[in-house]
Amino acid sequence: MLGTILWGIIGGAIIGILARLLLPGRQNISMLMTVIVGILAATLGGLLADWLGVGETAGIDWWRHIIQIALAVLGVWLVARMSSGRRGTTPPARPVTR
Repeated sequence: MLGTILWGIIGGAIIGILARLLLPGRQNISMLMTVIVGILAATLGGLLADWLGVGETAGIDWWRHIIQIALAVLGVWLVARMSSGRRGTTPPARPVTR
């Protein structure tokens, strides 16, 4: 049980970091949020791969990992978009002309 949780965190962190590396541009989200998105993507991607019948193969589960990374890229992009809109920059003040 503890090993599964630990490997989920480690795998999720790796998948989240890979997603940030694959996503072009700068993402203004914390590493903690990247790891959380990676953990969620790894879990959902694993479930989706099992549902599609490609979760467990004789060798490396390439399709499962591709699905997990694709979901992580989408998740990091969504979180970065939501966090950039929330911070909101105020427009510069207009000079007063008389």
